[in-house]
Amino acid sequence: MSFSPIPRLVVPDIFAITPELLQQKGITFLCLDLDNTLSPYSEDLPPRRVLDWMAALKAAGITLYMISNSSKSRRADDYARACNIPFIKCAGKPSPKALRAAMEQMGKQPEETALAGDQIFTDGLAANRAGVISIVVRPMVLKNLFFRIRYGIEQPFRALGKERLK
Repeated sequence: MSFSPIPRLVVPDIFAITPELLQQKGITFLCLDLDNTLSPYSEDLPPRRVLDWMAALKAAGITLYMISNSSKSRRADDYARACNIPFIKCAGKPSPKALRAAMEQMGKQPEETALAGDQIFTDGLAANRAGVISIVVRPMVLKNLFFRIRYGIEQPFRALGKERLK
């Protein structure tokens, strides 16, 4: 378990996370952030492309789980239900508590688990603290100045990522 913000894997988007990539790394349990990872903040339900991507992962034996810091009353619930995956909202990342709870609920171990998200200081740090593979994706939308500044601050850590997929 590491308090390092450096991600294990940096990818352009979730669609670069293929069944083959996960199997190569021994990952059977993929936890996913919602906002700016699976969908922009403005989308309440998953687009067809996300559902198809999830179906391919599930068909390859990958168990999916959504872990979101979102506190919007129904958005995370509705999104996860539409994807037919379990979820935790108001997760409190970078705390690893929700990630550990998801692993316990699903009977998974850290060495077979990854967390994919768009933020180094929440998703990446939570994964590293829980001892699972941290996968950081490029944010979908940088909708305001705060997000642009935060993303700029994260750039050196993304550049230091242990593995990069283009």
